[in-house]
Amino acid sequence: MKSIVVFAITVGILCAAQAVYAEDEKSIHDLKDALIALSPRTVDPNEAALLSETAHRTSRQCARDYGVTGDPAVHNYLIHIGARTRGICADYVNDIGAKLRDLRFKTLTLHWGTAWDKESSENNGLIVTARNQPFADGIVLDGWRRAGRLFWCAVREDHEYEIELYPALNQLGKQSHSGITAWKEDLQRTALLQSTPPPAKPQQRKRKTSRQAQN
Repeated sequence: MKSIVVFAITVGILCAAQAVYAEDEKSIHDLKDALIALSPRTVDPNEAALLSETAHRTSRQCARDYGVTGDPAVHNYLIHIGARTRGICADYVNDIGAKLRDLRFKTLTLHWGTAWDKESSENNGLIVTARNQPFADGIVLDGWRRAGRLFWCAVREDHEYEIELYPALNQLGKQSHSGITAWKEDLQRTALLQSTPPPAKPQQRKRKTSRQAQN
């Protein structure tokens, strides 16, 4: 009987893991397509695929490293009381952003976005745009919101972080979306997400010929 229970639990775990993997694979594919759609003529499909897969895999790894086991708000509380050390939204942006920065994308740009700055509901996320594209036209990448399962959507379609024009309607259960995003770019932190050019190779001095040496 005990062996049957163990077998059933094992099968359940494997099925759950397979479902998570399938869900991530679909999200990876869909995000790649969304990144290309930002500017089909200029965005490199290979860069879009690499960014999407790296962001998804790194977000999952961050959650494991931080010891996240459930609701991100609960994890924030554990950090507050000292039971955990890392795992707030800014940690995800720093760690995912560092991985993406090192890939030195040429057709995509990373931005640091902040919503409801310095408020209790503040959130930070990565915003990805095509080169020379406005911040508000980009895509939000948020590892914290779903406890490591990467959340993403267009900045203007992130209804969890938009400015309410008619809050009374929402309180009555009637959804009203303003389309006015609460996400704003933190330019100082965005600068930290930009890849630095590789150091220039020192120029070798040309050896003088015997005739030049005599002169």
